[in-house]
This record gives sequence, C-alpha cells and structure tokens, in this order.
Amino acid sequence: MENRWFAYLLLAVMWTAYCAIHSLLISPSVLRGVRNRYPAGYRYHRLCFNIFSILSLVPVVVYTLNLKTPALFSWEGPLRGLQVLFILTGIVLIAAGALNYDFREFLGLAQIRKTDFGQGIGADCELNTTGILSLVRHPWYTAVFFLLWARDLDHAAIVVNTVLTVYVILGTRLEERKLVATFGSAYCDYQKKVSMFFPIKWLKSKIVHD
Repeated sequence: MENRWFAYLLLAVMWTAYCAIHSLLISPSVLRGVRNRYPAGYRYHRLCFNIFSILSLVPVVVYTLNLKTPALFSWEGPLRGLQVLFILTGIVLIAAGALNYDFREFLGLAQIRKTDFGQGIGADCELNTTGILSLVRHPWYTAVFFLLWARDLDHAAIVVNTVLTVYVILGTRLEERKLVATFGSAYCDYQKKVSMFFPIKWLKSKIVHD
C-alpha cells in the first residue's frame, strides 16, 4: 500500500513538473531571452516548444498508464448520457475555438514566415471577441475540463485530472496577465463582459435583457 501511495505521489510530481516546465518555456521572460539572444531563430520557438512538449509527455503518459487500476467511478446507466454530453460539449468548444484561433500559429508553423510577432489570440494578432469568444474567453481550456472529467476515474486518473485542472486554472490566470499587458484596457473591458471559462456573464445579460 505504501508503495502504491508513493507511486501516486510520484505521478503528481511528474505531472506538476511537466506543467511547470511547459509554462516556463512560454513565459514572457524566456520568450524575451530567446528573442534577444537568437533573433533569427526565434521564429522556430513555438514549433520547437510543441515538439518538446509532445516528446516529454510520452514518459509521463507511459508511467500514468502503468498505474491503471479498476475504476472507482464509471459513467454508467443514466450517467452515460451526461458523459456523452460532456464529450460533445468539449468537441464543440474545440471546433468553435478553431474558427477563431489561427491553428497554424498554434502549431508554430505560421511564425516561421513572420517578421513581426504579436501576442494576439486571433490570426491577425488583434483582440478577437467574435464567435465563441463572445461567450467565454478560453473555450479550449473549458473543453479540457469537460474532456478530462468525462472519463472513468481510477486513482491515477483522479491525481492527473486534479493536477491538470489546477494547472489550467493557474495557467489561464498567468495568460490573462500577458493578454492585459498586450491589449491593455481593451482586454480589461473584455474581461468585464465575458466570463473566463463558462458563459455566466452572457447568461446573466440575456436574463436581464429578457
């Protein structure tokens, strides 16, 4: 039993370390350092970051799968419909977000041809508040919540989901600081009108107007 709990502790440490390194490599200080020291190679940073993120994720996932045990919680019976709803919601949010985000920029391919590097969330590096972004500010992160918790849960899954949920929340707050620094008062006004993960402010506005 002690070995099993140590394994779960190590699992939490591994995922936390992965998330911390992930955030560090795209932090403003690291990006400025790379851009200042390697201006010609800066355009490849995002692509290299994505490749490193995938490769470094492999051992963490393998270790996680080795800890798989019978589920403590399964989406069965009437709950199966809720599980399907969670999965479909996640897929719809990803698809809707893809209409607003530049996927080539997300992958790091668009930057290779760029000479000017903005920090926008749209393809034109301007603040985009249309489509799904008029309902929530971070639809892809909301999708992560739904998809993470839509699976059957054993001890390992609970540990991983908890770490990733906390990471997404904290990481989003850090990203919000960068967006405020980039867009200034325009993003602050956007924050006041649109909720971060769930369309609470949008729903309130509809109720008040109706």
